[in-house]
Amino acid sequence: MQDLSRFHSASCFGDEQFFKIKKPSFNEVTFRIRKKESLLPAQTEIEESKKICQLEPRTGYTKGTHKTEEEKEDESYSSLSEDYSSSDSENESSSPQRRKDSSPGYIPSAACIDAARRKRHLARTRADYLPLDVSNSHRVSRRRESSDLESEDESDMKNLNFVPKMRTLRQRMTEHMVSVSDESSEDEAQIKWEEQQIKKAVKLSQETYDDASLHKSQPTKPKFDPSVSLPPVNLEIVKKRLTERITSLQDVHRAHQREYEKYMEDIESSKMTVQELEKSSDAAVNYKFYRAMKTYVENLVNCLNEKLKYINDVELAVHLLLQQRAMRVLKRRQDELKNESAYVQHLTSGNDKATNGKLEGDEKTQLLEMCEHRRTCRQQVRECSGEADHHEGMSSDDELTPTEVTEFQKSKDNVLEDSKKVFEDVHADFCDIRKILLKFQEWKEKFPDSYCDAYISFCLPKLLNPLIRVQLINWNPLEQNFTELEEMPWFRAIEEFSGAKKVSESKRDDDPDQEVLPRVIEKTILPKMTAFVKSVWDPLSTSQTKNLVQLCNDVFEKQDLSKNGCSRAKEDLINMVVLRMKKSVEEDVFIPLYPKSSVEDKSSPCSKFQERRFWSAVKLLSNVLLWDGIVQEDTVRDLGLSKLLNRYLLLNLLNTPPGPDNIEKCNKVVACLPGRWFQDLKSGSTLPELLNFCQHLLQCARVLHKNNHSEETKAVLLMLVKVKALHVVEGFIEEYKLEHLKSMIGK
Repeated sequence: MQDLSRFHSASCFGDEQFFKIKKPSFNEVTFRIRKKESLLPAQTEIEESKKICQLEPRTGYTKGTHKTEEEKEDESYSSLSEDYSSSDSENESSSPQRRKDSSPGYIPSAACIDAARRKRHLARTRADYLPLDVSNSHRVSRRRESSDLESEDESDMKNLNFVPKMRTLRQRMTEHMVSVSDESSEDEAQIKWEEQQIKKAVKLSQETYDDASLHKSQPTKPKFDPSVSLPPVNLEIVKKRLTERITSLQDVHRAHQREYEKYMEDIESSKMTVQELEKSSDAAVNYKFYRAMKTYVENLVNCLNEKLKYINDVELAVHLLLQQRAMRVLKRRQDELKNESAYVQHLTSGNDKATNGKLEGDEKTQLLEMCEHRRTCRQQVRECSGEADHHEGMSSDDELTPTEVTEFQKSKDNVLEDSKKVFEDVHADFCDIRKILLKFQEWKEKFPDSYCDAYISFCLPKLLNPLIRVQLINWNPLEQNFTELEEMPWFRAIEEFSGAKKVSESKRDDDPDQEVLPRVIEKTILPKMTAFVKSVWDPLSTSQTKNLVQLCNDVFEKQDLSKNGCSRAKEDLINMVVLRMKKSVEEDVFIPLYPKSSVEDKSSPCSKFQERRFWSAVKLLSNVLLWDGIVQEDTVRDLGLSKLLNRYLLLNLLNTPPGPDNIEKCNKVVACLPGRWFQDLKSGSTLPELLNFCQHLLQCARVLHKNNHSEETKAVLLMLVKVKALHVVEGFIEEYKLEHLKSMIGK
């Protein structure tokens, strides 16, 4: 309505007419004031005509003309006052009157003019009137108060300044600054007004949409159709439907109950997780530790990878030295065996002339002389030590010459010196096994969960392998006084780390570090032992065999504590032991057979050579049977009894006349047999592999009994009892009526 009244007011001023849907601004007010100033001359004339009208009565065309001008004056002033009024109701009420007054030919009466003047006066008193001259506003107000209604227009006309006064520089600067601020305020007001109009339009459209959606959302009430017949309802149907409804509700309730329980479990789990996280150390500290541990492990691995080549070279050099020495001893023994056998065979042929080219040459004669010299030296050593239970041929004959010993020791010292330089440029934190394990021990104590998740117990054996191999470079388990594994620094460090001595059997399954030592043995010790068995071990050497058997028992006992008791490395070692024993039986056993006339003389070369070879085979049998309990029993019985005893030794025993020598040989064979083989034999018969040997003992007993050698006979029967050949002993006692010997078989 304000915009419409503004349009109407603007149209009443005469020539210039415009229509703007725009908020009132300071510029529009200024424009209208200027329009008013342009009409001041006309208004002056109207005032003069009013004075004339007050003095003279209304007559004639001239008077009517003056009245028309006064009407225009009143209309212009009333429209101006209405434009600055804030009441919309007055504008609406005055609009019909204004349209009526603006009709052509209408002359206002004196009462209308007086009412217009009073209305204008009231507007001024309410401060709705904006004076044109701000500086003279006080004087104008005073004049308004003192003057009456008739002289107001004249006083206003006198106070109007038609020509602007000269302004100072400060006033012009102030006016310019005020105009700039007015323009910015006008722009802000314009933007604010536009936003208000947009909000109104949006609000109106939203209300319209809500009304439409409300009408749509109201469901229409279904009308009941009495013509439609409902299905019959009885108590059973109602009961059935209620039961189905209750069942469905119970299923839903159970589903909700399970979901509730699941949520409660999740809440408890979350609370526990929160508590664990609160108890855990600071994330920054954890990250710092893991970062340091990662860097340490990477540096350690890089260091070991760089040193691995040197470790392999040094280890191979030492192994080659030991292998060359063993091959040299084996080759010398085989050469001496061939030469001595050829020499004895030449003597038994009855040809004393050295016409055979094989026997000619100083080198072969020198070998025999050196072999005899070594035997003499060993005999002297045994006599000095008081060892009586020894026979020629039971020595391994592995002595080296002083020159060979010196060369071997020198080469070995050079290699050991090189081994000490492998880690001489490495910090102790990266080459000392104890310090390395302390790093991982710290990890285990601070963060046991991540330690187990990283499978450190599986990684440590491979990580420590190069360092352990360096310490084992000078380790030879076949030597007489070799260093035990328990005495080595790496073994003690790993044992302390895993706590093998402190942890009971019930707690071994909980701590994965209990597997570190068995895995180190499997990954490092067993392969090294296999290499020794393959290239260095001499099955004819009793000392080497005993040391190796003892080491295997210790190692397997420690490995049996592990969950992986039967490993591939253990199988490889046992298979290599069996292979080497088979090779020794096939290559090292040789017992010649000579005529009785040649061996009757115990001092003859034939008899001595045959005796040495027999006792060498007995020694090998003893060494093979030492592996019982480590190697499978069937394999040991096949190698020791089927091949050695029945194929070689028994043949010599059968050709030996019954007597003390035969009894001694048989007694030595029986002493080699493991006692546990006969513990479970309850049928009165011995092992199948010993049946031929028992028959030989029975024949010896009969011959001795016939020759009235009761003590020797009793000794033979005792040997039969040891091998559990009880049926043979019972038959012999019954055959010869030896009732006093029944106590031997427990009767």
